[in-house]
Parts: sequence; structure tokens; C-alpha cells
Amino acid sequence: MPRRLTFSRRAATAARWPLGVLKTGWDYLWRTTPMNRRDEDGSLAQDTPPPLPPGTDRTDHQGVEDGFGPLMHRRYMARIRDAETTAPQLISAFASVPDRAAPRALATFVKLHGEEGVLRVGDEFTVRMPGPWDGPVRVVEATDNSFGLATLEGHLEAGRIRFTAEDLGPGRLEVRIEAWARGGDRLSNLLFDRVPFNKEVQLHMWTSVLERLIKLSGGTRDGRVDITTRRVDPAELAHAR
Repeated sequence: MPRRLTFSRRAATAARWPLGVLKTGWDYLWRTTPMNRRDEDGSLAQDTPPPLPPGTDRTDHQGVEDGFGPLMHRRYMARIRDAETTAPQLISAFASVPDRAAPRALATFVKLHGEEGVLRVGDEFTVRMPGPWDGPVRVVEATDNSFGLATLEGHLEAGRIRFTAEDLGPGRLEVRIEAWARGGDRLSNLLFDRVPFNKEVQLHMWTSVLERLIKLSGGTRDGRVDITTRRVDPAELAHAR
């Protein structure tokens, strides 16, 4: 499959930008999901992403070491009761068609490299969001219970994200989204670190994904969504480098 989006696909996505921005803002204002939120000081020892698996394709890779500003380590977690799927079944359903859990007014996954309907290491997507940009990513890890993406050159962020589900008992699951990221360039860092709305949009997006995964499991949320943001200061990153 060609890795470049066709003009018709770009035009169709661009046509959704204004509606997507409005709907995202409306949904955010009326969000009622109960959640616990924590902001903590981070450290390099606890908050750097795990090493890339051996043999990972690093072409156009944009890791946290290539980014600007602070490193943000964010974890979003929800528990599910009365689930009709196991953790591997839920991850398989999500990974094979990521748009099943994507809030499509805010983001949609377009596969540029790899077979449709399955997810393998090396597959590439662009994540289309409201606004004139793409978010190119590559699959760098895939197991029965999880898969992870790395940002590529041109993404607004530099880093990694991992989606995980675990079985806690019959009909009980825990789903997590864990991201390690910095601004992809100096301008992106201003949005990433200095504009509070950007943090809220990310929170809205990933909690929306958790809500859709809960629905996809056939179960219901068990308790509050738990969100932790740990910030590693740029000075610590520079000292380590």
C-alpha cells in the first residue's frame, strides 16, 4: 500500500476539521466521566520510555531524545467489570481496527503501510486530527495484551505510546494507555507544554479511547478513570545528555 495519502483522502479529512474542532470542544465541556487526576514531579529513572525492541526499524524515528522541552509521562487507566471479552480479545479487536476505539471527530487512524485488519510490528499509520497536520506513527511492539507506537518525523510530538489490557479475574479487566512524549520541535513544545488547552485535549482524547474500549469489551466502568501526569524538567534531560 502506498504510504502517501491520496488527494481525495486528504480533502475528505480536511472537510471534517471545523466540525471536529467544534464537536471536540462541545464534548469536552459536557464530559461527565468521573476521574482522579494527579500531577507529579518526574525523574529520568522512573519516567523515560522503555528501550525499543531489538531490530526495531529506526527510519524517520522521532524519539524523546529528538524532542524539545519537558518529558511528559502520562498514564490513563480504567477498570472494567462484567466484560464479555478477555484482555487479549479486546486488544486484538482494537489493534486490528484502531478506529473502533478512536473518537473519530478528534482523531482517525489511516493505515499507510501494512495489511488492513491486522496489526504487526512495522505497520505505519497517520493519525489525522482537527487542524492542518498529520501524526505519523509506526508500530514498534505487539503482544497478545498490548501494542505500542512510536512517533515519526513530522509528528507534533516526539515519543512513544502503549495500549495495554490485563485480565484481573472473570469478567474483570484493566486497560491502560501510557505515553512518553516531548514537543516534536520548538513551536510544538509551546503548544505541548505552555498551552493548558493542549493538555485537556489529550486528556479528552485518551479518556474517550478508554470509554470506547470499555464499550467494546461489553462491560461497564468499575470506579473512576485514573490519570497521572509526571513531568521531567528539561534541565534534567539536558544534564543526562
